[in-house]
Amino acid sequence: MTKNSKIRVRFAPSPTGLFHVGSARTTLFNYLFAKHNKGDFILRIEDTDKQRSKKEFEKDILEGIKWLGLKWDELYYQSKRTKIYEKYLKELLDSGKAYKKEIIWFRNPNKKVVFNDIIRGNVEVDSSVLGDFSIAKDLKTPLYNFAAVIDDFEMKISHVIRGEDHITNTSKQILIYEALGWNPPQFAHLPLILGPDRSKLSKRHGAVSLTDYCKQGYLPEAMRNFMALLGWNPGDEREIFSLKELEKEFSLEKIQKGGAIFNIEKLNWFNSQYIRKMPIKDLTKLCLKYLPEKIDYKQKDLEKIIVLEKERITKLFEMGDATRFFFKDLKYDQNLLKWKDADKIEIKASLDKSYSILCDIKERDFRADKLKAVLMSAAKEFNNNDRGKLLWPLRVALSGRDKSPGPFEIAEILGKKKTLERIKKAIELIK
Repeated sequence: MTKNSKIRVRFAPSPTGLFHVGSARTTLFNYLFAKHNKGDFILRIEDTDKQRSKKEFEKDILEGIKWLGLKWDELYYQSKRTKIYEKYLKELLDSGKAYKKEIIWFRNPNKKVVFNDIIRGNVEVDSSVLGDFSIAKDLKTPLYNFAAVIDDFEMKISHVIRGEDHITNTSKQILIYEALGWNPPQFAHLPLILGPDRSKLSKRHGAVSLTDYCKQGYLPEAMRNFMALLGWNPGDEREIFSLKELEKEFSLEKIQKGGAIFNIEKLNWFNSQYIRKMPIKDLTKLCLKYLPEKIDYKQKDLEKIIVLEKERITKLFEMGDATRFFFKDLKYDQNLLKWKDADKIEIKASLDKSYSILCDIKERDFRADKLKAVLMSAAKEFNNNDRGKLLWPLRVALSGRDKSPGPFEIAEILGKKKTLERIKKAIELIK
């Protein structure tokens, strides 16, 4: 690559499995590097393995990249480029640098392969330990290392950014470049993503496809932000980055050599931050599919429900359980109504008091601020030392839970009729 050449990078997945976190991070780093340098991000589907390549996997990859908000500049399919591979296979065969013995083999010159890795510095591999290696099944069926070299050359790829598990492949590919008389691109090998136990990330660590993270209610903004910091560091204490900020800040020189730990708790933290920052109309729209099917609330009340619970959840799917008491009949143990050492008579007296107070409040005044002012005053009067004596049974009667938003906010959303009905049921429960 000459000094003034345009930056061109590629992500080249094989559609033989689902789009997982490791591949997604590689995609993101390629994209950010391209955009930071005003270059091109190319997507190349390596689908020459006809038996293992599946359309459903291709769809999963494409949808995963789109979900992350990343846009490719060019899209290629290796299966449509067989004539190009055939041309160069013949060239190697004619020159004696490759030979056919059922399949086509590259004749290893048995030399030291040395290249400068942008992340790892000088890398040296003795190619003699590799032996001759296969590059195609036949003239129309190239194998990975050969097809990758031809495509990277033809597509004018300037930088190959991929996982460190490709270092052996890199040495083979450099040999192929040299055999064809070409200069190889620059290489950058990313650190592996590790589980908390520092072993390679796998399903036992909770590693699933990006589609699964989407279904669980992770936001693409949070996933992007989290993955960007898996091996890359901006050089300061900042953690929250928009896509535009990442494009501005990203550089290969700030990628660490050591493995990056996949911490699901950190991902959950990122997701909770983005959930809280999201405009309530947009968040409500995303949460609708996780709420119970029978919804008889107006849009403004749905938004109030989401506002109440958005501080408590880390994933959108949790919104369904967190808000269930607004939509479903309550089922809970009567002992949950008990505040400290209160007996049934005291609990009933507390609920009777709340019922009486709320009966006297007009429907138009059934707002959280008004309810709070009235009930807090009544709670002090009911028991000067412990307001929970009045407010705890009321909150449980309205939510059926020991952990929920305050009774004032719940009552406003439920409305006067539903609120009184639930208090009545709680009184019946302890009789």
